[in-house]
Amino acid sequence: MKELKQVRVFSPATVANVNCGFDVLGFALHGLGDEMVLRKVAQKGIKITSVTGAELPMETSQNVSGVAGEAMLNALNLDYGFEIEIHKKIRLGSGVGSSAASAAGVVFGINQFLKKPFSNLELTRFGMKGEAVASGNEHADNVAPCIYGGFTLITGYDPLKIVALPVPRDLFVTIIHPHISIKTREARELLPQQVSMQAAIQQSGNLAGLVAGLYENDYELIGTSTQDALVEGHRKALIPHFDELKATALKAGGLAFGISGSGPSMFTLTEGIETARNVEKKLVKVLAKHKLQTDSYVSSISTSGNQVLERN
Repeated sequence: MKELKQVRVFSPATVANVNCGFDVLGFALHGLGDEMVLRKVAQKGIKITSVTGAELPMETSQNVSGVAGEAMLNALNLDYGFEIEIHKKIRLGSGVGSSAASAAGVVFGINQFLKKPFSNLELTRFGMKGEAVASGNEHADNVAPCIYGGFTLITGYDPLKIVALPVPRDLFVTIIHPHISIKTREARELLPQQVSMQAAIQQSGNLAGLVAGLYENDYELIGTSTQDALVEGHRKALIPHFDELKATALKAGGLAFGISGSGPSMFTLTEGIETARNVEKKLVKVLAKHKLQTDSYVSSISTSGNQVLERN
């Protein structure tokens, strides 16, 4: 077999938290994501040779991809290293997993060169090291769906446990991204360290209901369960016209509406692509009325996650 010298990988955008699953739930989007090229070289370690689409540090120790890649190499005893090109197509600070795509993409790419590849669980653990550079803590709700695809549920962090959840065929998502920036680290600082018993009970019931809805293909249950009793009330003030956008999305047929990750992107779950497109049209109109520039995107839930685009 010909020796693999270079691989180009795709790493998808993701929606994390999904309202009722703060730091434990996420899903992958279809078609929207970053690309990375990994090149095997004689020199050990990770060297970032180029970044396009965003201004990011080239120093390995300060770059999400570099930190995740080095964490993986530290667990191996390789006599070679990698040069990495990063082609960002996900806006930084957009709330759809830009840093996670970088972290997951590099560890997925390195895995293609190994005779004994790491499992998805192990790759997620390495990717979390990179996520900490961007957010200040190691969390997997974006990295896991990047690597596994579909919906993923983190049932434990110590030790890390991840469950891949089923994806109903007609479940679609509309993403709306107003051109403002929210840093994950700053958004986390808004959250209380303690919550009421009532809110905790409500949130756990919502998360259980969403999981059940996914297994049962029950769109009504998915809609009524994808509600946030803990985080949305604290973070929505960071997003202009949030309440108006939410009311508009639900009136247009959305099952559920919420903040994607720490924002400013917002997501609407729908049954069917036509409803998703109708929601998109209505939300773009609201933001245009308020003279806010925005990007929008309609997607199915990607069940494949990271993908190899080219090997040579």
